[in-house]
Amino acid sequence: MVKRVEISDNAKEVIDQLRAQHGELIFHQSGGCCDGSSPMCFPKGEFILDHNDIWLGTIHNCDFFISKSQFEYWKHTQLTVDIVKGRGSSFSLEIPLGIRFIIKSRLYSEGETANLSPIKLATEIE
Repeated sequence: MVKRVEISDNAKEVIDQLRAQHGELIFHQSGGCCDGSSPMCFPKGEFILDHNDIWLGTIHNCDFFISKSQFEYWKHTQLTVDIVKGRGSSFSLEIPLGIRFIIKSRLYSEGETANLSPIKLATEIE
């Protein structure tokens, strides 16, 4: 199965640091205000998910969700969570560290498209 979302080693290090401070984490790719389409990291349970959110998989033991509208836009691409220096303007946990998570994307090949990992509605995740 081809994963729909991946993560860089640098982003894994940041997640380890945030997890030590905040406990279990989730990511959400909303495409809304603040940093636009930057992925946001929250303590698990502090971001309300509903039937408008889709679970794409896990990155470094964190569930990764995306809004349905953004999924329609990004469904042809594999997303990779990475970091860049600079303070973002979101509510994401990494902002006080002077960095922010970003998304890098690439189109799937035809062979990959036929073998994508399944998605689920957020309401189907425990």
